[in-house]
Amino acid sequence: MQQTVIPQLRMTNAVVSVPFYQQLGFTIDWEHRFAPHMPLFVQISRDGQLLFLTEHAGDCEPGGAVYFHVPDVDALHAAFVAAGAAVFRAPADVPWGGREMMVVDPDHNRLRFATQGD
Repeated sequence: MQQTVIPQLRMTNAVVSVPFYQQLGFTIDWEHRFAPHMPLFVQISRDGQLLFLTEHAGDCEPGGAVYFHVPDVDALHAAFVAAGAAVFRAPADVPWGGREMMVVDPDHNRLRFATQGD
C-alpha cells in the first residue's frame, strides 16, 4: 500500500538532525529554504517510508513520535547497531502483539519501529 500520510517532525538544528537520520538509512529526497540562512525543510525516506523534517518553529514542536511498520525489526536493529546508531530501546515483544524498538532523535522525537505479530 502506498503511504498516504507524511509525518512531520521538528528539528532544531539540521546540521545535527539530518546526519542522524542518514545514519539510520534515510536518504534526502529534496530540501527547501526560502532564502539562504532560512530554516530548512527536507523530505527524507527509507524503504518507501517518507518523513518531513522542518526547522520552521511554527510547523510543529520537538518531541513528536512516528510509528514505522517494518518487515523485521530485529534485522533493522542489527543494521542500526552496525551503522553506529544509538537505539534507545532494543527490540522486545509487546503485549499487543509483535516486536518493537525505539530510537530517539536529537530533538527528542521518538521513532518506534515494529514488526507485527502473527
